[in-house]
Formats: sequence, C-alpha cells, structure tokens
Amino acid sequence: MVKKIILVFVFIGFFGCETVKKDQLKQGSWLAHLEVMDGEKLPFNFNLSKVDESFVMEVYNADEVITINDIEIKQDSIYIRMSVFEGYIAGTYTQESVEGSYIKESLDRVVPFKAAYGAAPRFTSAHPGTQDISGIWETEFIPDDDDPYIAKGIFTQNKQLVKGTFRTTTGDYRYLEGIVDGDSLKLSTFDGAHAFLFTARVTDSTLNGAFYSGNHSKEIFTAVRNEDFELPDETTLTYLKDGYDTFEFSFPNEAGELISLGDPEFQGKATVVQIMGTWCPNCLDESKFLVDYLKKNNNPNLKVIALAFEYARTKEGAFKGIQRLKDRLGVEYPVLLAQYGTSNKSKANEKLPMLNHVLSYPTTIFIDKKGKVRKIHTGFNGPATGDKYLEFKLEFDTFIKELLDE
Repeated sequence: MVKKIILVFVFIGFFGCETVKKDQLKQGSWLAHLEVMDGEKLPFNFNLSKVDESFVMEVYNADEVITINDIEIKQDSIYIRMSVFEGYIAGTYTQESVEGSYIKESLDRVVPFKAAYGAAPRFTSAHPGTQDISGIWETEFIPDDDDPYIAKGIFTQNKQLVKGTFRTTTGDYRYLEGIVDGDSLKLSTFDGAHAFLFTARVTDSTLNGAFYSGNHSKEIFTAVRNEDFELPDETTLTYLKDGYDTFEFSFPNEAGELISLGDPEFQGKATVVQIMGTWCPNCLDESKFLVDYLKKNNNPNLKVIALAFEYARTKEGAFKGIQRLKDRLGVEYPVLLAQYGTSNKSKANEKLPMLNHVLSYPTTIFIDKKGKVRKIHTGFNGPATGDKYLEFKLEFDTFIKELLDE
C-alpha cells in the first residue's frame, strides 16, 4: 500500500509539468487532522511561512514548537519531511487545503491527512466544561494484550483549555493539548514521530477513555484523582543481572568501526551510555538535553555514547536516520548502530544480555571512571513533565559531578 502511494506521488509530483506553484499555498495559520480509529480525528495546528523562498512549517503542541523546513512542492503535489524522524506527509494541495497521508514506510503505516488554511482552535466545543481536571491522576492503560501499565497524568486547565502529559515508567507522552467539552476530555499531539489522541468521560474524580496511536493502535485507560500518586523509582527498574559486573558492547559506527567501552577513549572516564532510537520522541528530548549539557560542561573526563536500536529495514537506512539526528541536533558524541530492522525490546535485550531487560527507550547507564555501573535510569522525563524535568536535570548534574570528582 505504501509503495503504491509513493509511486503515485512520484508520478504526479516529479514526472508531470515542472511548473512550480509555491505562491499558491497560503502562508499563515492552518488546522490539520489525521484520521485515526472509530471515526475519530486527531487535530493539530501549524503555521506556514516563507524563508528565502522556501516554506517553513511550525507545528504547535501546547508549549512546544516543532520547526520543519524540508518541504518540497511541484505542480500540485506537496512532500513534507519531518525534521528528525522518518515519517513524512505526502499529498496534493490547493491554495487553502492539503490532502494526503502521513506515512512511516518502515512500519507500513499510512494515516489519512487533511489540512485547511485559517486560524481555528485545535478542538471546538459545543458545551462549557463541567469539570476542571487540573492536578494529578493515577492512571492505568490496558493495551490489546491485556497487560496493564501505570501512568501519572499531570494536567493544568484554564477555563476549557487543558495542557499536560501522561508520565509512565518508560517516559512521557510529551506535550498534550486539548479541551474539556461538557463532560468529555479531548487531548492530542503530533510531533512528527507519534500521533496521539486521548478521549475520555470526566467526573470530578475519574477519567474513563481511549488512547489512539495513529490508526494502528487503541488502548482503554482509566484514571482517578490522587495528588499523592507517584511512579516507581526510575533507577530501580533496570539493573545488571547476577553474574555480570560490567556493561559491555561492541557495535559499529557510521564508518563501520567497532566501538566498545574497552577502547582507550573511554578508559578512566565517567561515561553515560544512552540506549535509544532515532524514531523515539523521548530519546530526541534526551539527546537534546545531552547535547546542551556537554556544551555547557565541557570536561575531557566525561564521555557520552549512544546505542541506536532502529526499525529502519536496512543498515543504510538506519545510519541515514542516525546521521539526520546528528546533523539536526549537533550531536558530537558517537551514535552506534546496535540493531536495525526492529525496535523490539526482547531483541534489544539479546544484544545487551547483562541487563535484566530493556524496558524503555531511552535507558541511560551511568558508568564511573573504573568501569563500574553506578546507576541505570529507565525512561526520560522530558520538558512536557514540567517540575519533574527540572528535578531530573538537577539530579543528573549532581550525579555526574560526583562521578567526575571521584
């Protein structure tokens, strides 16, 4: 299905008339939506502008702004490539509309996409909100395999408008934005990698709803108010199995060179190992943090190295994604290819058998100057988690300084 769609756009956009109609796509505010499951639509707002005759798209999710500048227009076709992630939007356009699909080739996923020009709210409401959901919610998601997982909902509400996120033991759902319409909660986010929609019925103390990921997944969730609820300690979930004293690996870089912690570059250095994937928004948040931290704390005795687990189908495709991440974020530390063709965590654990499991992307391993694993942090509390993100940054800095001072 994906290949057929791609061929259609190639034919229409590149083998047809070469007349470029850039001026016919209006600049300004747009409202887009993706068609998920159960007839539901996942909305998000964006802005189109021109910089040096090229279009720039800014996608808005609560306090987040995502800039996309890889936009190609020929004849009546448009191709929007995400800044870091593999996914892209391909379709046709008029002055005030775009219609096509959001496509992730490696996963064979195609989601119908439409956008209309004009300033419009993300969600429209038919009724005043009956409840204020500001606060903490103890949450349980029940996926298709009936293996529930817990989460912590963190929300603020101003009149009907809601912002916040769900934190889980493996990360957060990033910047969610929406409304309370009567007794209905609606939240969405689109970050170029994931398309999430949450709908729920609201009372003063409960949420009962559904979580949609694109048009391929739906999970039921329930939540109760609990201002004292907290998730398990992220440093207790992943650990070295009995019989292992060190964390070891040997994976290739883009030049095909095998890199390991036994290399002279890492000897006698405090080292942070990031288990990640270029397709993972939480990993992107952590990578941004690490890049910024290293710029502000340039210490020759501190090293960072990333192990990428990629679902790109080929080694070449995986390294292309890695290079795109490095170029976009200015990553200067090594990013090694640990696995391609799948991001399956069980398969990842086979590559890292010293861990009890690979529970989350990202997982961060702190190693002291003597090569001893001192802490393993599962998941990442990104900027959307507010105070928890600030707490993480302080804890990270304090612990790194302890390792460097030893």
